[in-house]
Amino acid sequence: MKTMHTKIYSASTIGVDAHLIEVEVDLSFGLVNFYIVGLPDTAVKESSKRILTALKNSGIPAPAKKITVNLAPADLKKEGTLFDLPIAIGILHAAEYIDITSTFLKETIFLGELSLDGSIRFIKGALAIAYDAKKLNKKRIIVPKANAQEAALIKDIEVIGVDHITQLISYLKGELHITPTACNIQSNQQSADSLDFCQVKGQQIAKRALQIAAAGRHNILFIGPPGAGKTMLAKRLPSIMPAMDFDEILQTSKIYSISGKLNNQPVLSCRPFRSPHHTISQAGLVGGGSYPQPGEISLAHHGILFLDELTEFKRHTLEVLRQPLESRSVNISRAQHSLSFPASFLLVAATNPCPCGYWGDKKKQCVCSTTQIARYLDKLSGPLLDRIDLQISIQSIEYDMIKSQSTNNQSSAELMQGVQKAVAAQEARKESNAKTMWNAHMPAELIERYCPLSVAAESAVKKAFESLNLSMRGYHKLIKIARTIADIESSSIIELQHVQEALMYRSLDSHLERHKL
Repeated sequence: MKTMHTKIYSASTIGVDAHLIEVEVDLSFGLVNFYIVGLPDTAVKESSKRILTALKNSGIPAPAKKITVNLAPADLKKEGTLFDLPIAIGILHAAEYIDITSTFLKETIFLGELSLDGSIRFIKGALAIAYDAKKLNKKRIIVPKANAQEAALIKDIEVIGVDHITQLISYLKGELHITPTACNIQSNQQSADSLDFCQVKGQQIAKRALQIAAAGRHNILFIGPPGAGKTMLAKRLPSIMPAMDFDEILQTSKIYSISGKLNNQPVLSCRPFRSPHHTISQAGLVGGGSYPQPGEISLAHHGILFLDELTEFKRHTLEVLRQPLESRSVNISRAQHSLSFPASFLLVAATNPCPCGYWGDKKKQCVCSTTQIARYLDKLSGPLLDRIDLQISIQSIEYDMIKSQSTNNQSSAELMQGVQKAVAAQEARKESNAKTMWNAHMPAELIERYCPLSVAAESAVKKAFESLNLSMRGYHKLIKIARTIADIESSSIIELQHVQEALMYRSLDSHLERHKL
C-alpha cells in the first residue's frame, strides 16, 4: 500500500509570541475520509469542508484518498482559520499535484483562510508571526494579500501576498512571479486629530497637569462635577503625546493584529486611546478567555487608557489594574499554559466627587450624606490611588470665562513644546539597558542619580514627607513628578517651585481619605 506524506510549516500566536506549527499531511488508500488531529478547535476541524470545497470550485482535483492531518506539537491547542492554506498546500504536495523543493518548504511559513470559491481571506496575527519569523529560522512568509502590508513591516523577511489558491499554485509551480510586498510606513501615517486644547476654555491647572502626564507618563485622575470638562480634557491628551517610534508602532500593531483590530490598516501609527464603558468585565479589561486574548489595557499599550466615571466600575475590576500599573504587563494563567501581554499605558481617569456629582461645587449644593459619599468613594482603594500620580480637582467654568477672549488659552502646539523638552531630557538620561525612559517608570535606585534637589527643594520634600505621612512610593512619586516639571522647564536641578507644584497635585489623597471615614 503506497503512502504519500509531506510536511508544511505554519505558525500560531500565544500571547504576542509566534510558535511554529508543523502541518503533517498523509495520504493513503482506504475509505475516503478527512481527519485532523493535534488538539484542533472547532474552526480548525471545520477546515476540511472549506478546503475540499475550495479545491473543487477552483478546478483542482482533490485526492480520493484517506487524508490525515497532524498539527504538531500535538499538546498545543490550535485555534482559528489560518491553517486552511497550509493544509491545502500539504494535500496537493502529498498528492504530487505540485512539486516544491524541500529547501523552499523549510524556509517558508504558510498562513491563510480559504473561502469556498478558493479566495484567501484576511487572518489575525500576521504581523506577530512575521515579527518572530526570523527567530523561527524562516526566510519567507506566504499570507493573504489583505495581510501583506502589515507583515511587510518586518525587515529581512520575504512577504508573498496571495488572494486566490490558484494564484499561489501557479507561483509554487514557477508559472507566475509574485514580487515580495514592500511597505513604506511613512505612507501609512494616520491623519492628525482635530481636537485641540485651545477649544477648552479655562482649566489651566488641568491643562498643565495633562502636559506633565504626557511628558513623564504620569497617571492622572480628574475629580469634578458633571459638565466641568473632564472628558473633554482627556480626549485632547493625544494631541500633546509624543509620536511613537518604530519599535513602539510594531509592538502596538502586533497586539492589534492578534486581536483583528487593525481595521484594514497595515499599522497603528498613532498612540491608541481606549475608553471602555464602566460595565466592562474583568476579562474584557485585562484580557482572558478560554483562549486568552488581549484586554483593553493591552490595546492601550504605548497609549492612553481613559476610564470615565471611575467610581461606576466594579471595585474588583479596578483592583486588577494595580499589578499592571506597576509591572506594565499582565500575566494570564490557564491550566495548560500561562502567557503575558504588554500593558504599558498611561491611565487617565475621571469621576464625580459624590453620587449627585456636586460635592464641593461652587454653583450647586451637594445633597449627599456623608455615608453616601463614603460609600461612593470606597471603590477607590488606597493602593489604587497610590498608583495615580496626579490627582486634580476640577471646578465648573464661570460664564465670564466662557465669553472671555483671553490670550492665555493655551493650544496643543504650545503645550507640546514643553512635552518635547521633557522627552529630550529623558532620552538623554536613558540607560543603555533600560526598558523605558519615562520619569514615571524610573527605578528607585536611579532617583538619587537623576533627581538632584536644591537645598530649598530638599527642605520642602522633608516637610511634606512628615506632614503628609508619605509612603516610600508616595515619596518617589513626588520626586518623579518634580523631575518631569523641571524637565519641561529645561532645569537640570529640581528647584523649590518644582516641588511645590508637584505637591499641589498630590494633596488630594488626604482630602479623599477624609470623606471615606
